[in-house]
Amino acid sequence: MIILETERLRIRNWLETDRPLFAEINADPKVMEFFPRQRSREESDALMDEAQRRIRETGLGFFALALKDTDEPIGFLGLARTDLEPFLPDGTVEIGWRLAVRFWRRGFVTEAAEAMLRHGFEAHALPEIVSFAVENNQRSTAVMKRLGMRHDPSRDFEHPRVPDTAPHLKHHVVYAIGREEWLRR
Repeated sequence: MIILETERLRIRNWLETDRPLFAEINADPKVMEFFPRQRSREESDALMDEAQRRIRETGLGFFALALKDTDEPIGFLGLARTDLEPFLPDGTVEIGWRLAVRFWRRGFVTEAAEAMLRHGFEAHALPEIVSFAVENNQRSTAVMKRLGMRHDPSRDFEHPRVPDTAPHLKHHVVYAIGREEWLRR
């Protein structure tokens, strides 16, 4: 099922044939630079299964991101409820993404994320959408800024699921945009 389409992209449900791309992304050291570790194929398969379960249960989650012309998967993007209390209150919805390196620097994430923000505010009537990343992850924070999201230093946090063996990945910055602010854009 197609969730959204943009000029060049399709945000859709996962297909079994997407598993190799999903595993590639989760095992790529460049893509996973700001995560504590890469994932094995088995871990990626389990993560994809979990993503599909959450989508079925809540209507929100991380969907496959594919080229519109060919339906070739290039990554994932979506809206998901966070589970990071007390840092982000229950009910907080984040926008997040990952893209295979060969598709970087083409504006795909910004294009898809703009459509997903619109979907979140219009179809789901969300009051706010946040995004967070390791403080030094300039690629992701640049996208957040292009989306009109603003850094809210009062909400920055030390990620509880980042192990102490990776202290450089603990500090996360939070960017947010409210529905009213988005509508004014």
